[in-house]
Amino acid sequence: MTTTKPTTTITRKSALPVDGIEPYIEKENEEYMNQDQLDHFKRILVAWKKSLIEEATRTVDHMQEEATNFSDPADRATQEEEFTLELRARDRERKLVRKIEKTIARVDADDYGFCDACGIEIGLQRLEVRPTAELCIDCKTTQEIKEKQMA
Repeated sequence: MTTTKPTTTITRKSALPVDGIEPYIEKENEEYMNQDQLDHFKRILVAWKKSLIEEATRTVDHMQEEATNFSDPADRATQEEEFTLELRARDRERKLVRKIEKTIARVDADDYGFCDACGIEIGLQRLEVRPTAELCIDCKTTQEIKEKQMA
């Protein structure tokens, strides 16, 4: 009697809010950061940037529509706190948009996918999850350890 092992498919899921872009499937003996890979990551970065800008626009529209002068101080304070939280989130996203733009420029300059500290490949899986990564996992881990020691 022979038994067969069940086959499992490994899929990589991106944590990014980018719809419609499937993870890159590496081909056998494929050169790292070839044109297909660069195009794939550029599509991810451009779509991510677009979604962040659309969200910022929605926030501005929402704040303009919802801005009312409540007579109750508690209601006013609640609204101000909501707006403050939204603006703080948009500020973080604004900084992220700048980082995405910087990464797109690296893709265009054919300087994408390699660690800034040691020069080795960052890796497709890491870039799928964090396309703006500038350090390989080892250098990033070392950086975080040093930051904790300095804190």
